[in-house]
Amino acid sequence: MNDLPFGFSASGNDDDGRDKDQNSGQNPGAAGGFDPAMLGQLFNQLGSMFSGMGAGAGPGSAPGAVNYEVAASLARQQIGDFTPMLEKEQSVVADAVRLAEVWLDEQTTLPAGVTTTAAWTPVDWLENTMPTWRTLCDPVAEQMSKSIDAGMPEEARAQAGPMMGIISQLSGSMFGSQLGQGLGTLAKDVLTSTDIGLPLAPEHTGVLLPQAIAKFSEGLDLPAQEIIVFLAAREAAHIRLFTHVPWLKQRLLATVEEYARGIRIDFSGMTDLTQGIDPQELFSNPEKMEELMGSAASFEPQTTPEQQAALARLETILALIEGWVETVVTDALSDRIPSTPALTETMRRRRATGGPAEQAFATLIGLDLRPRKLREAADLWRRLAEASDITVRDGVWGHPDLLPDSEDIDSPAGFIDGVIGGGTSSFDDPMAELERTIAEEEKRRSEGTGEAGTGDSDQGDDQQP
Repeated sequence: MNDLPFGFSASGNDDDGRDKDQNSGQNPGAAGGFDPAMLGQLFNQLGSMFSGMGAGAGPGSAPGAVNYEVAASLARQQIGDFTPMLEKEQSVVADAVRLAEVWLDEQTTLPAGVTTTAAWTPVDWLENTMPTWRTLCDPVAEQMSKSIDAGMPEEARAQAGPMMGIISQLSGSMFGSQLGQGLGTLAKDVLTSTDIGLPLAPEHTGVLLPQAIAKFSEGLDLPAQEIIVFLAAREAAHIRLFTHVPWLKQRLLATVEEYARGIRIDFSGMTDLTQGIDPQELFSNPEKMEELMGSAASFEPQTTPEQQAALARLETILALIEGWVETVVTDALSDRIPSTPALTETMRRRRATGGPAEQAFATLIGLDLRPRKLREAADLWRRLAEASDITVRDGVWGHPDLLPDSEDIDSPAGFIDGVIGGGTSSFDDPMAELERTIAEEEKRRSEGTGEAGTGDSDQGDDQQP
């Protein structure tokens, strides 16, 4: 699109006279794909890492499970040149979010959660979201490290000998390298801080990424200003949900940890990998290092039934989040922004299929962040609101046990009937409802054992001695 409003400009447009960031250390050729120089820099970092191997490792820790220095360096190279944000972009984001919040107030009982807005460059996204990526990746990487230590056959362990330390550190750098490439691509693709369904920005912060939005707008024959407000509404709706449903983020992270606990590694090729390798050769021969890295990549985690169950739960939660956001945003904007139906369908397809970056991240730790049942989840929330009201719909988020499961998403009629049939009071205070349920169960058990003489008829009087 060429009618991008305010300060939003296409990624390749230098007409505004702004200087590109000269301190990013980028090779201009790296922006279009993986630069061979990146591999050389990785080797240099690995050499430095080997020289200080073991430093800082404490009891029970998993040092080097992920080399985040490698990840950050490669991601920065993958990002390439970018246009720094100016005050006008910041103003655009603030105005769009402010307008969206007013409209959202009419369609949800959850109050606004945004107190700060920001326009981010891809590097801003990388730096500000890295803490959350650490939280997501550490359980997976550490479990893989533990699996290597516990699952390796004794004969392979004995043959590996001093190579064990190098293999452990190599694994951390491999993981960091893959993470860096995935995050570098994601940083250029994401449109908002919640674009992949996770709360990646600092709390209460609404974020748009103008460079990515400009690229996204080029493929749509729609008014760019409508696109910006639509994306701002999605961001604001996500933040309302994560702000006022405090257990939601923790439930997502706990599901990742559940997935990590089930990781098992196939070590059938370990003997062939370690046989005949001279550790000194790794310092002087990059080709040998590359060969070892390629061979080590074959030790992929084997998916277990427990992991499949965790992934199914993650998909369900993401679908419910995305479906709720879609429903609220559509209701808030459909009468105000003509392009809302087209943008809604575009975002559905974008989230359902995932881009190359999300696919790379799925390959990296085996987690698929795509809400496959987004359409069905949105239909459930819409039908629930139509059968009751938005207070009942939003009240379902009051406790994790109240949420619909995957079967409910597929067949929502029973879930909706249960909610409506039970009245709306159970959603006003879910903890009080839980306490009442427990008290009723204890009363029934007590009556069943004859400990409570409170009969409902006169029969109890006839049976007394």
